[in-house]
Amino acid sequence: MTNSQLHHHHDDSQEIICSLPQDSAIEKVSATFQLISDPTRLKILLLLCHCEECVNNIAVAVNMSSPAVSHHLRLLKQAGLISSRRLGKEIHYKLSDTPEAQLLHRSIDDIFDIRCPS
Repeated sequence: MTNSQLHHHHDDSQEIICSLPQDSAIEKVSATFQLISDPTRLKILLLLCHCEECVNNIAVAVNMSSPAVSHHLRLLKQAGLISSRRLGKEIHYKLSDTPEAQLLHRSIDDIFDIRCPS
């Protein structure tokens, strides 16, 4: 969009429009919102914001089979929202220590009015 195409309703309109993120960044954020719009994945994230858990315990918490939960965990991990570590024969999952994941944690806590223990 060129400056001549803008309707000048506010003094800072052009600056805001020119500072919009690149399409690739918008697509990444959109994909994250689509990912967490699934109720099961949101419930998994809510759990993993507050504790580290294995697939079996997550499956019990969300009332799903372990293979179904593993599918959701794989998507969340590919997006960089959760991380995993092996403990013996089990893999344990937790929220990633990234700015995006921490922002989601704070947002989830605020939306659901949850206060993390200190």
